[in-house]
Amino acid sequence: MHIYLPIAQVSIDLFTLLGLGFVVGILSGMFGVGGGFIMTPILFLMGIPPNIAVASQSSQVVGTSTSGALVHFQRKTIDYKMGFILLVGGMFGSAFGVRVFKWVTQLGQIETFVTAVYVIFLSLIGGLMLYETINSMRKTPVRRKRNPHKPLHHWPLKMRFQASRMYISAIPPIMIGASVGFLAAIMGVGGGFILVPAMIYLIGMPVKTVIGTSMFQIIFVSAFTTIMHATTTHSVDIVLALILILGSIPGAQLGATFAHKLPAIQLRLGFALVILLIVAKLIYGLVVTPDDLYGLTL
Repeated sequence: MHIYLPIAQVSIDLFTLLGLGFVVGILSGMFGVGGGFIMTPILFLMGIPPNIAVASQSSQVVGTSTSGALVHFQRKTIDYKMGFILLVGGMFGSAFGVRVFKWVTQLGQIETFVTAVYVIFLSLIGGLMLYETINSMRKTPVRRKRNPHKPLHHWPLKMRFQASRMYISAIPPIMIGASVGFLAAIMGVGGGFILVPAMIYLIGMPVKTVIGTSMFQIIFVSAFTTIMHATTTHSVDIVLALILILGSIPGAQLGATFAHKLPAIQLRLGFALVILLIVAKLIYGLVVTPDDLYGLTL
């Protein structure tokens, strides 16, 4: 059953999109990350224009993040003050990212640009996860510094975050939020796969509050990014976003069930291999000679 996507201007099988959302939802639930950085490159490979895939995926992230944040709201594991500080930076980063996105689109290089950004980030993430997994399988101990004080803690504009029991400068969270907002606009992701480790390892935020706070911030940054794309680049396909949301919600619940039954090392290894497989396909698309060397866009 084919359905026409009005903004993407392509006809695609409805059940294929639902299946994609379901599979990515399973991966998200299993590995505890947002599925945006997996979903978007797969949409590229399915023939969805990169600008449409990025912008539409942003709106899909809003729905999944809201669902996750509600759970953390009930458990009282959200640091709202930190979330609003991150949000300040995220808004500026997102606005700048959308302008860069529009500029590259006007140059006619958006497909190459977005694909290259994905190749770089996914290669880093997949490579680091694979390295960490191999070390864990070899039982190689990871040395961690016991000193909890970070150099960034000595910066000015210090604020007290009672929910996280921290007294640090507001500048690092604003900078991290801006980086995540920029990535959200360029890559169509929530940015949790960057935000969570940055808040833990750079700032020293407790894991108990960092995940819920990340989801809280991602809701508003992704919503703002979606609005910016809709009004600036006019590339949000709401039909595509709704179909992906319908598929990903039950998939995420099923994936969370699987996560409790499989060993953590196997989960990380499988996830790293999935990421590196997507990277290989994207690199192939960048270097292979197309069948038609010249094209005409009307």
